[in-house]
Amino acid sequence: MTKLENFVAVDWRSGPDRIYFFFKNTDTYSRFNIGDNTVADGYPRPIMGRWDAFDPHAQNLRFGFTSTSLGFNAGSDEDIAWLFFYYGDIPAVCKYNQDEDRVTGIYKVADTLWKPIVPYFDKIIAGTWAAITGHPFLFRFILNDGHYLTFNYKAKTLTHNALGQHRLGALIPFKDRMITAAQNDRTFADSYWYIFLTNNQYLTYNIQTDRLISGPHTINESNWPGLLRG
Repeated sequence: MTKLENFVAVDWRSGPDRIYFFFKNTDTYSRFNIGDNTVADGYPRPIMGRWDAFDPHAQNLRFGFTSTSLGFNAGSDEDIAWLFFYYGDIPAVCKYNQDEDRVTGIYKVADTLWKPIVPYFDKIIAGTWAAITGHPFLFRFILNDGHYLTFNYKAKTLTHNALGQHRLGALIPFKDRMITAAQNDRTFADSYWYIFLTNNQYLTYNIQTDRLISGPHTINESNWPGLLRG
């Protein structure tokens, strides 16, 4: 059985909802189609030649997530994947336009709207656009030390809390096992965060209601068909 360990999951919102999995040990990636509930045929595939100017940086990818332009450019509906990585020893981010399927910029994180997360960069294992009803500017990051960040882009505020302090208390038993996570934005009132753990397991967490829906479950051909394909 394939052992899932050194990988990053990123949600995709342009067109049919998907989750992309970047396997850094093998320089490959897979595409999980949420609507079809399976990894598409022919995956995993080589990263090189697929991800435009981001290709050479995928080995250093740390976490990533998607937002639309809601809250960034009024009247626009671009779907943007934010791919965070180290460029040498510098925290960097790739802005990937999903609608055009191309990189539109690579920047130092310190020069972007994400600047407040820089002091925590090497501890972040996952991030997501929370988009909780009434709070469209909210982003949340899980750290590898039992803490999390809440970043409000509009208010330009960042809070740093222990798991269970206000939110995410159900993750405390898994704080040392979390590898990566990706969101399935089912509806604005009901979005799931799939949190992947060591030992080929995962959790399903409801972002809006702040509760663990189920898990841990073992990844297999019934719940993540094709993901363990070598």
